[in-house]
Amino acid sequence: MNQDSVIVRGACPHDCPDTCALLTTVDNGRAVRVQGNPDHRHTGGVLCTKVSRYAERTHHPERVLHPLRRTGPKGSGQFERISWEAALEEIARRLGAIAERDPEAIVPYSYAGTMGQVQGEGMAARFFHRLGASLLDRTICASAGGEALMQTLGGKMGMKVEHFAEARLIVIWGSNSIGSNLHFWKLAQQAKRDGARLVCIDPRRTETADKCHEHIALRPGTDAALALALMHELVVNDWLDHDYIARHTLGWDALRERALKWPPERAAAVCDVPVQQIRDLAQAYGTTRPAAIRLNYGMQRVRGGGNAARAIACLPALVGAWRHRAGGLLLSSSGQFPVQKQALHRPDLLAGKTPRTINMSTIGDALLSDASPTFGPRIEAVVVYNSNPVAVAPESGKVVRGFAREDLFTVVLEHFLTDTADHADIVLPATTQLEHWDVHASYGHTDVLLNRPAIAPLGQSRTNTEIFRQLARRMGFDDPCFAEDDLTLCRTAFGDTIDFQQLLDTGWVTLPVPEAPFADGGFPTPSGRCEFHSARLAAQGLDPLPDYLPNAEPAATHPAYPLAMISPPARNFLNSSFVNVQSLRDIEGQPVLEMHADDAAPRGLRSGQMVRVFNDRGEYRCVVDISTRARPGVVNGLGIWWRKLGPAGTNVNEVTSQRLTDLGRAPTFYDCHVQVAAAEATG
Repeated sequence: MNQDSVIVRGACPHDCPDTCALLTTVDNGRAVRVQGNPDHRHTGGVLCTKVSRYAERTHHPERVLHPLRRTGPKGSGQFERISWEAALEEIARRLGAIAERDPEAIVPYSYAGTMGQVQGEGMAARFFHRLGASLLDRTICASAGGEALMQTLGGKMGMKVEHFAEARLIVIWGSNSIGSNLHFWKLAQQAKRDGARLVCIDPRRTETADKCHEHIALRPGTDAALALALMHELVVNDWLDHDYIARHTLGWDALRERALKWPPERAAAVCDVPVQQIRDLAQAYGTTRPAAIRLNYGMQRVRGGGNAARAIACLPALVGAWRHRAGGLLLSSSGQFPVQKQALHRPDLLAGKTPRTINMSTIGDALLSDASPTFGPRIEAVVVYNSNPVAVAPESGKVVRGFAREDLFTVVLEHFLTDTADHADIVLPATTQLEHWDVHASYGHTDVLLNRPAIAPLGQSRTNTEIFRQLARRMGFDDPCFAEDDLTLCRTAFGDTIDFQQLLDTGWVTLPVPEAPFADGGFPTPSGRCEFHSARLAAQGLDPLPDYLPNAEPAATHPAYPLAMISPPARNFLNSSFVNVQSLRDIEGQPVLEMHADDAAPRGLRSGQMVRVFNDRGEYRCVVDISTRARPGVVNGLGIWWRKLGPAGTNVNEVTSQRLTDLGRAPTFYDCHVQVAAAEATG
């Protein structure tokens, strides 16, 4: 190591449950290595391939390092360099003029490009609240499952992840843990070595499924049917914890009646899996202690995703799995973090205004909508940060048309010229995680992590917080909160609920949460019980019990598009992040569609062939891989490639829809039917 080297503690900012602690080695002001911190128990010195290349991403030759103004058509990526003064002045002037007419014509668009509490919404929310802009419903990833947990368990909480190592049965449901939850997978492997049985439930034969004892390859969108059939078997075989049900649940009689309508034979027909697989899983789950479910968000990206997550979340209470610290369920731990959102986001700056809310998952339709009494004003400006909607939002043909509007003023804060940045009027260079302060919660463990800047901002890049501070100043927002620095915002994020000095000293603080959160009930629901029956849903006119809802696009109603398609992430990308990191793209090669041989043969397709994947919404092109990773009748379009790096300038979201889920107003990415043909074919 160079004698001038320093090692700086940080945290991974990306949308992953692991929220790893980082160590960045800096030589003469340049980050030369990013590694996992071995002292952090959840990280254990191990990083995924993606984040281990973070120095390559930060010092990428294509980093945007100074403000840019568009010079060519929208989408062309043609820009000229301008000064910060000119960029901020133009943005403030144009947003100010729109706000004078109607501030709701301005829409922020952001998500999890960073999961940081500070560089995420720490200053941005204050700015848009003070402006009176439209609110954004941030639904694109997890809101169906989150709403399901809220209605059933009372919040996004569950087992402590470290206790999975002690489980005797682990059901990995809708998760490719090897690729997207690496540190949980280490715990599952430890349990497996100690004799635990691992079962993977996933339409795709993932790398995780390869390593489990059993893989249940159900059809997309049929998870609730499987869960109800498991309940059926628990009832008829009396594999129930009657005492736990009586003391700590609500609505069992009604749920029992519904479950008895789902014998394994019925679910097997719906899920297209062997009946015996369902019976065997039910027996294992009903008789093994402790039994744990690691649920993930893939299974809730269908029309009935919220109901499916509710049904699965009911299972641990039926068998009393919550009694054990290594039993129960984990989808997300984020509800256990005491983030002080009122103090951080300052909704009081709305000063009584109640702006409309735009759903980020239907941004394509929103951008193409005219003013109306129900919709409100036509969108005149979008400020995008921590997201790449042109690549990641569903039905991207509409999203592209919306962002291509010449009368839409678009500002994008970015590291690179993404598909969305190519459509911007102004691009502002943002810092990466190695260049700023931030503080992080997690949705996979219960540690708060601090991120220290390891290097100075490259070029003229600025933090998100500083950009919004300066815009506020130019727009005359003189509230004292806009002068707070990033370290102050880090302190504000958790207030007095954590020891901030410990966070500064060590880099993380472990929350004092129970070892077995619901061993004695105490669910944070209105009743204090696990709510099989939700009065809150009933009050909304919705079914108060979980049920199976068929996909919105069943093959029978779309004979021209007979193949169900899911679009799980490529292993070396994270949503659309890292796609332009050359070493990672070299591993992925090119956009791929996995297809079973039974579906490829009648279409005359062979591995390595360029194909068209299409439906009424659009088409994209990729290379087909004839593989047992795909089950018959289902194709796997691995994403999310930048459109401009795809063979025909499109990506998998060209064919997904803007329909929303039953609960949580979330997208239905995996509720999608397509046809596949050789690229040279015309039909």
